[in-house]
Amino acid sequence: MAMHTLVLGTSGTSLEDVIAVARGAARVELAEETRHALAVSRRIIDDLAAGSDPVYGVSTGFGALAVRHISPDLRARLQRNIVRSHAAGMGPPVEREVVRALLFLRLKTVASGHTGVRPEVAQTMADVLNAGITPVVHEYGSLGCSGDLAPLSHCALTLMGEGDAEGPDGTVRPAAELLTEHGITPVELREKEGLALLNGTDGMLGMLAMACADLSLLLTSADITAALTLEALLGTDRVLAPELHALRPHPGQAASAANMLRVLAGSGLTGHHQDDAPRVQDAYSVRCAPQVAGAGRDTLAHARTVAERELAAAVDNPVVLAGPDGTGRVESNGNFHGAPVAYVLDFLAIVAADLASIAERRTDRMLDRNRSHGLPPFLAADAGVDSGLMIAQYTQAALVSEMKRLAVPASTDSIPSSAMQEDHVSMGWSAARKLRTSVDHLTRVLAVELYAATRALELRDGLLAEGREPGPAARAVTAALRAAGVPGPGEDRFLAPDLAAAAEFVRDGALVRAAETATGPLA
Repeated sequence: MAMHTLVLGTSGTSLEDVIAVARGAARVELAEETRHALAVSRRIIDDLAAGSDPVYGVSTGFGALAVRHISPDLRARLQRNIVRSHAAGMGPPVEREVVRALLFLRLKTVASGHTGVRPEVAQTMADVLNAGITPVVHEYGSLGCSGDLAPLSHCALTLMGEGDAEGPDGTVRPAAELLTEHGITPVELREKEGLALLNGTDGMLGMLAMACADLSLLLTSADITAALTLEALLGTDRVLAPELHALRPHPGQAASAANMLRVLAGSGLTGHHQDDAPRVQDAYSVRCAPQVAGAGRDTLAHARTVAERELAAAVDNPVVLAGPDGTGRVESNGNFHGAPVAYVLDFLAIVAADLASIAERRTDRMLDRNRSHGLPPFLAADAGVDSGLMIAQYTQAALVSEMKRLAVPASTDSIPSSAMQEDHVSMGWSAARKLRTSVDHLTRVLAVELYAATRALELRDGLLAEGREPGPAARAVTAALRAAGVPGPGEDRFLAPDLAAAAEFVRDGALVRAAETATGPLA
């Protein structure tokens, strides 16, 4: 199979491209227009460097030290030093996909032609990505303003042939060795280049891009698990009618309701909520599932808009503004502040927590004999001898509880830095890191609901009249889950491996694919 190649121009990139580089093996090449723009902006930097006027990042120090003029003989050292000193991260290394997104997105901004970086430095960045070399970046060190300074500095350190990096085989080794093995010459930074390599929102943006992709899948998965739970509880699908949702025209709500209705098509279990113990209405966690998941969809749409705007941006300080005649100027700005990205990262953590919360409530309802409408306690084979899914719900509740803590916004915090020159920061990196944890937890929470709902549906067999069976989508999902090695009802067994397999079934999209064999494409 031919390897996918992205040609990076001056106008930014897409969320899909970020995913392709971060999680896949997509190669990156520089367009000719990019090389030309880089050369033009570099000439502007060289002309300014030759002049006598102080220019931030070119002939001055950085941050609170910008008052010092740096003589030409010290400027290469200045650029090396900013990378070395700012590569001050601590804690465990972050995931490979995060670092690849980080480096790719910095290259995206460099390729805009607004940073003053030479074409050969940009090419080295592409070469490192294409070689599968991943700088070691640590968990702690970014305040999300002047961008993700420490994480990006660790990436720049690798470009210089210093520090440690992970090779294509996953082994961490000195970066110099890895560059040599792949025929890559370490860069020797010149004026402005060290600063340009570490002054952006790339880490938090990369994690936002991946969270958008993951949550899109999980929102569809949540519609499926909610529908299966409604079916298992003999609920009514009449609340999903399009004309009801048209009365409150939130697009996400309509999409979620339509998904659920399609999953429930052909079911012989829905609409029997008055057979055993008459119910006028289903509980909120069942009846309001489209309203909650739909609000999450609309929030995700807003987050994608912010991410797409940021992907079209050139985030650096100062920036090079070139005129049509090749002349230009360098201007300081505040575009590196991570607030726009940080806000939506925090917003998505709220979405994930609430989506998990309502899923846990549905699961608990299936396990409680007083509310499950004829299902055995805890969906156990022999309740009392068997505990069934009692503790699976405990695990689900523990995950939800942590997600509520993770939903506390990071972006409302700010700690002044750099001798009060950088006196308001976004904490966007922290918002992104906790969102990744929350998304992972949501996957597990939905997996527990899926595990319980499919078991409950199978337990309905023999308890209901002939012809009262789950719909085609429920049968397709249950069969696929069983084929994936997740067993159905029976005596108590070692549950952790089953739940882990169910989580992977959700995470890799197998749940959605299985449902779509019966429903067609879901939103």
